[in-house]
Amino acid sequence: MSETSGILDLPIAGSRSSNTTTPNVNNILGVNVCVVKAGIAVADIVSAIQQREHRKVSFLNAHGANIAFKDPDYLNVLKQFTVLSDGVGLDLGAQVLYGSAFPENLNGTDFIPHLFNEIDQSLNVALIGAQPGAAEAAAARFAHNHPQHRFRVISDGYFGLVREPKVLKDVEKQRPDILLVALGNPLQENWIAHKCDQRHATVAIGVGALFDFTSGRVSRAPDWIINIRMEWLYRLGLEPRRLWKRYVLGNPLFLWRVLMQKLGQAGR
Repeated sequence: MSETSGILDLPIAGSRSSNTTTPNVNNILGVNVCVVKAGIAVADIVSAIQQREHRKVSFLNAHGANIAFKDPDYLNVLKQFTVLSDGVGLDLGAQVLYGSAFPENLNGTDFIPHLFNEIDQSLNVALIGAQPGAAEAAAARFAHNHPQHRFRVISDGYFGLVREPKVLKDVEKQRPDILLVALGNPLQENWIAHKCDQRHATVAIGVGALFDFTSGRVSRAPDWIINIRMEWLYRLGLEPRRLWKRYVLGNPLFLWRVLMQKLGQAGR
């Protein structure tokens, strides 16, 4: 059983493939983000499941890129992951640095249901994270929408160090095809990187607020707001005290850092 970086053996280091004019990854503030459409990302995960190759998957938005920029350990952790682009901030960053946006917005809230819908074979899916009850509600919704798969909740996100060994033992006993971990970043990626390997799951995915959205505990923006790429503003309106630093301060800071990266590239 092997472990690979994913998405058609994309290079871990460097921002573009050296043997093709088509970029495999865009380097955004040091993080290599896959330049792929949803279909290719789904095919890569399906291939990993079929071949039982351990894979770690993460979704990077501007907030996550800011964290990685300031935290070398987290940046290093993300080198173990297949990183998919999430949000308009990443698209703006790619536009500045490489002249074009990512081909699709692969945020976890939309990508995970799409993944389940595209796979006909029955999958064993385990859920860890979020507040008590959220994972159960999300699993019930997933089971209703995707009855070909089996969903099981391992734990909420408040298991702590005392309960962690049992959580890991339960995951290892089940060894799901897909393990969804909703602890928020960088905690979920750090936890997957340091605690999960091929013994625990074939594909481990950090999914952020997916369970909250799927369960209905947090409402998503109307479709027209999502379509104009302003969902972040809708979320800010719902939770201004929690999210204002992330968006009001974080988004301009992200774009400033991207500009500095661009100027640094030009100066080489």
